Amino acid sequence: QVQLVESGGGLVQAGGSLRLSCATSGLTFSTNTMGWFRQAPGSEREFVATIKFSGGITYYADSVKGRFTISRDNAENTVYLQMNSLKPEDTAVYYCAADASRRLGSRPYHSSKDNYSYWGQGTQVTVSS
Repeated sequence: QVQLVESGGGLVQAGGSLRLSCATSGLTFSTNTMGWFRQAPGSEREFVATIKFSGGITYYADSVKGRFTISRDNAENTVYLQMNSLKPEDTAVYYCAADASRRLGSRPYHSSKDNYSYWGQGTQVTVSS
């Protein structure tokens, strides 16, 4: 049974930092492209960042580029999202997701939530102004 469990969310003031973790089990982590998405109330779930299983290539949403960093530890089966210079508009539930297809596509492919097979339950991030 595949499980993705996010942690590290919380309440932080604008300009602060948080580090999200997503621990996985039940899948071959090293061959999964991993992504982070977020969903604010009343909004669609949107792409935040992804890291490919091969070469560690990363893509970011324009809104977080330069502030967020995605990384992975294949030995720990865990993906991370370091979030710096947080803004109130970053407030959302953050989800990690796994793409088990082993496809190495371009940014449009890996930023589409439709291409991810497995999802965590999400962790709330609230940024106060």
